[in-house]
Amino acid sequence: MAEYVAVSAQEVAVNGNVIFTNTAVQGNNCIKHREGSGIVTLRGITNQCRARYFVDFSANIAVPTGGTAGAISLAIAISGEPVLSSQMISTPTAVDQYNNVSAGIYIDVPAQCCVNIAVENTSTQAINVANANLVVTREA
Repeated sequence: MAEYVAVSAQEVAVNGNVIFTNTAVQGNNCIKHREGSGIVTLRGITNQCRARYFVDFSANIAVPTGGTAGAISLAIAISGEPVLSSQMISTPTAVDQYNNVSAGIYIDVPAQCCVNIAVENTSTQAINVANANLVVTREA
């Protein structure tokens, strides 16, 4: 298991990734991350046909000052492509009004391969993200 966090608010551009600035729980050799990056690499180190991970994300999100209040969203992305079943949508009625969002998905990594994951802004405008927390657990 590994846990990556970013407590301070950060502005995430459209199609940009949430940046994780601290490692709360260091992962093993199967889960790799460089602090200050938004990408986590899951490795398929296994004698079976695949390695299975559970990825769980939560954060507070808001429209930044100067933006337009309305629906905003994030999604867990695999190799740069957002997984729409993991999309987290919030509809604040004012700027700087934070709401909590969360999602979790299973990801299978073929043996001896790697998969990059991230949390991507799928909104049509930049958003603020605070108290971001990503937990990755190797299930099998």
